[in-house]
This record gives sequence, structure tokens and C-alpha cells, in this order.
Amino acid sequence: MTTRPTHRRTLQPAVGGTALLLALSACSSSAGASSAGDVKGTVTVFAAASLKESFTELGEEFEAAHPGTKVTFNFGGSDALAAGITSGAPADVFAAASPKTMQIVTDAKDAAGEPATFVRNQLEIAVVPGNPENVATLEDLTEPGLKVALCAKEVPCGAAAQKALDGAGLRLTPVSYEQDVKSALTKVQLKEVDASVVYKTDVQAAAGKVEGVEFPESAGTVNDYPIVLLKDAPNAGAAEAFIALVRSGQGRKVLTEAGFLTP
Repeated sequence: MTTRPTHRRTLQPAVGGTALLLALSACSSSAGASSAGDVKGTVTVFAAASLKESFTELGEEFEAAHPGTKVTFNFGGSDALAAGITSGAPADVFAAASPKTMQIVTDAKDAAGEPATFVRNQLEIAVVPGNPENVATLEDLTEPGLKVALCAKEVPCGAAAQKALDGAGLRLTPVSYEQDVKSALTKVQLKEVDASVVYKTDVQAAAGKVEGVEFPESAGTVNDYPIVLLKDAPNAGAAEAFIALVRSGQGRKVLTEAGFLTP
């Protein structure tokens, strides 16, 4: 899988020092603000696969702002990540691609507070460069002989795609259901399928390895992305600081540049 290269970016002076601490305090979860002394050690973040590029960049910025810290990520389908958390997998932060998958964690009382929506994401059809099959609409995906991959229906991108298809009165049998959006995108990159329904952010991150086709039905299936501190977080203080960065102006800048929509 080819992803957009990430680059270490340093926080601007306006969010350094005292200003950064104030920003972290203002954005911290209901579990309480973290002090400078708490921001140390490893932060483990479980995050939706579509966040891979932008969260990796934010992780690098966090480590640069807090020497001695390390952010480790587990990227995947939100449903599988939620199941891991409720089964006891050690993690500090959960960032899901839909409120429904976040609810798995909150219903199990594994969240330390109320999840906060930090970005939104919209679907797009990914096709092979040059669009040799001339896919122009969602309905085109139902053409006989066209090979299409979708995310599994339990995964937020799959649930959103199915909602769009149902809303348009279309029936589609894909050649494969993938466990996360990056796997669905990879099918197109490898030319194993002609098209896949992914997020706009994934098409952008593929950096020319696929082309994107917008479709109007996607406007009714935009996904909210919530983030939360986990109740049994091994490093709650640093986790709060990471969540604060994600929700800060700097975090929003990184995310919107990656193609995410503001809440």
C-alpha cells in the first residue's frame, strides 16, 4: 500500500510554551487537565485506518513538543478496534470513524468521559488511474462485469457506502468485503478491482495512485469521527495532552489539509 509521505512538522511558536499548556488545558477531557509533568512516556492510540497519515503526523508533532514521549498507533477498522478495547487491550485513546463504533466502547463503560467529534469524512469512489471503466456515478458500480470492493458492513466506511446504495435504491454485490478502508483502497491500487468506495481523505493520501470520483449520494452519509480518553488508560495525563493537540487549531489544520471536514 502506498501512502502519502509524512513529514515532521514543528509546532508554530504561537502554540509553544505557555500558550501550548493553555491550549491543552482548554481542550482536555472531563477527566481533568494534565500538567506539564504528566506529559511523558508512551501514549497508545487506537485509531480508524483513515486517520493513519494525519495522526502519524500529529504523533510526530506531539513527540517534538514533549521530549521523552512516544506515540504508538494501532490503526484498523473501528469495529475491530472497539472490540479489542472492550476485551481489555491496553490503550489510552480511541478515535473512531463513526459514533456507532464509538458506542461499543461507551456502552461497555470503557470511556473516561464523553467522546468529542473532532472531524468528519465523506465518501468518494476510488478508481484506477485514467478511469478506464469510465465510472462516473454510484449507479455505474452496479454495471455487470465491473469489479468493486467495499468495506465490510460492520466498518464505518462500509456502513456509509451501504446507506448510500440503499438511499439510491441500488443493489451491489462486490467481489470482496474488506476489513478497513485502507484494504479497500489497496485493491484499487493493485488493480485487483476496478473501483472501491472509500473516503475522500484516502483518495488524497494515495497521491495519484488512484483517482477519485465524487457522487452526490455521499452528502447524506458523512461520518462524524469521535475521540475519547479511555477509562483504564495507562498514561492518562499524556493521553489528554494528545487529545488536546488533535482538537486544537494546529490539529485541525493537519486534519483539514488531509481532506477531513470540520465538525
